[in-house]
Amino acid sequence: MSRRTDHFPVLALALLQGRWTRNALRKRARDLLGPRSKTRANRLVDEILAVHRLPYTPGWRTLTKIVAGASALHGLSDATIERVASTPGRQHPPRFEPIAPLQPASAPTLATTADLATWLEIPIDHLDWFADERRTLDREQDKALSHYAYHWRLKRSGAWRLIEAPKPRMMAVQRRILKDILNRLAPHEAAHGFVAGRSCVTAAAKHAGEHVVVTVDLRDFFLSAPVGRVHAIFRCLGYPHAVARALTGLCSTSTPRHVAAEHFDHEAQRRHATRHLPQGAPTSPALSNLAALGLDRRLAGLANRFGARYTRYADDLTFSGDSPFCARVPGLLKAVADIARDEGFALNAAKTRIMPRHQRQSVTGIVVNDHINFARDDFYRLKAALTNCVRHGPASQNRDAHPDFRAHLDGRITWVERLNLRRGEKLRRLFDAIAW
Repeated sequence: MSRRTDHFPVLALALLQGRWTRNALRKRARDLLGPRSKTRANRLVDEILAVHRLPYTPGWRTLTKIVAGASALHGLSDATIERVASTPGRQHPPRFEPIAPLQPASAPTLATTADLATWLEIPIDHLDWFADERRTLDREQDKALSHYAYHWRLKRSGAWRLIEAPKPRMMAVQRRILKDILNRLAPHEAAHGFVAGRSCVTAAAKHAGEHVVVTVDLRDFFLSAPVGRVHAIFRCLGYPHAVARALTGLCSTSTPRHVAAEHFDHEAQRRHATRHLPQGAPTSPALSNLAALGLDRRLAGLANRFGARYTRYADDLTFSGDSPFCARVPGLLKAVADIARDEGFALNAAKTRIMPRHQRQSVTGIVVNDHINFARDDFYRLKAALTNCVRHGPASQNRDAHPDFRAHLDGRITWVERLNLRRGEKLRRLFDAIAW
């Protein structure tokens, strides 16, 4: 084969001039390689699509590298190389081009980063800073230059959770992206968290009255959602590479090292230094659901093969089924772990629970043995607290120093009413008798 390589960029550029489908690519490859090169052209396209499996066009430089490594081009004649290298090439300006299934979403047409900045109503020179294009903010010491405020929360396990809350200007940008772009996309029907019209109650109701309920926990859900998949979401919506990269940057972050070092060990610091969806950003729930679309599809299919039901509420995976399903649970759990790992997620094995019907079955804190219900011991504790509020005054029961204890109790009673109206009414009568 000739040592010349100037035909690779030309060939890649020519392949990008049209629809990104197998048949369209094969036709363009045959036109370039010659009428007698049908088999070679088909092999080339098959190799390209094996590397770039996503349904949107890759960048020109990326495709050039793929083409340069394709075995289908080994042994090209010098005449073919000369013809390809001399083919007039013209790189079209960036185009907003959604893939066919997402065309009905009608996302805002943004072909360039200038279009994006105008749409977000921010100066173009501020866009790079907000999106952290240079990936430098994880090393920034000045809090004034950070787009996030950082808050630590202690989990029940004793470990620390970092809340990365966007500051007002970043919050406004992310809310615009959520409202006008992300909310146009529907997550999988098994996803019940952060979805309008669905909740932990609708998720739990799917598993009420089953013989066995199995719950599995995803470890560090927002932190684990692959950012490359977030970029792919924006690319599939039709945004060119530069715009998709900026949108991804606006919705993700790298935690400053001095912040992560406050409570995290070395491994947690490393993971937070990697680009991730911040827990606290309005865009993160929607993007995590969309990034988990492949996971949900595969787990729903797996559950169907095992004769089970499947739902996901944020990082809580739940499966349930009849008596024969009980014997299949070990095989299911192994397959779930394999699928989660393949999709870029990991399971928290310590939180896996298998709950047969003779014991309390709980999904997202809701009892589901016969129907959705409030846990009995929690009900009696709340009833006792309300009774003591009536007898001794509400201050005697506000042991956690809630700033608005009345609203706190009202919210808890409303939750009970949603799950068990009869019990909720008993608590409501006690609440109404408190002398505030």
